[in-house]
Amino acid sequence: MIQEYLPVLLQIIVAIGFAASALLISVLLGKSGRRTPAKDTAYECGMIPQGEAQPRFSVKFYLVAMLFILFDLEIVFMYPWAVVYKEAIAHSSVIFWSMLSFITILMVGYVYALKKGALDFRK
Repeated sequence: MIQEYLPVLLQIIVAIGFAASALLISVLLGKSGRRTPAKDTAYECGMIPQGEAQPRFSVKFYLVAMLFILFDLEIVFMYPWAVVYKEAIAHSSVIFWSMLSFITILMVGYVYALKKGALDFRK
């Protein structure tokens, strides 16, 4: 039984040995550079960095992203339903009504989002 795990153990030892030796050689042979203010500045397209690092996003951006994910998942659940619906003739009424209730719940959420103005981009 131990002989079956010997190749795996050997591979783990070789991987750890390679990683350790690569790190050790990097430290021993690597040149330690001098730190200068010019070297420590962020480089992007040759421009001098100005302003904040990250612009602030509106909450509306995240709200629209979450709504997109919600309604995108609705479509993901509809594909398997459409494939199974045609084949499952014996249980087709149960499958149809369960999907109709699923779509109804999502439509209630969609109407709620519309009423709250979540999809109004003029604000």
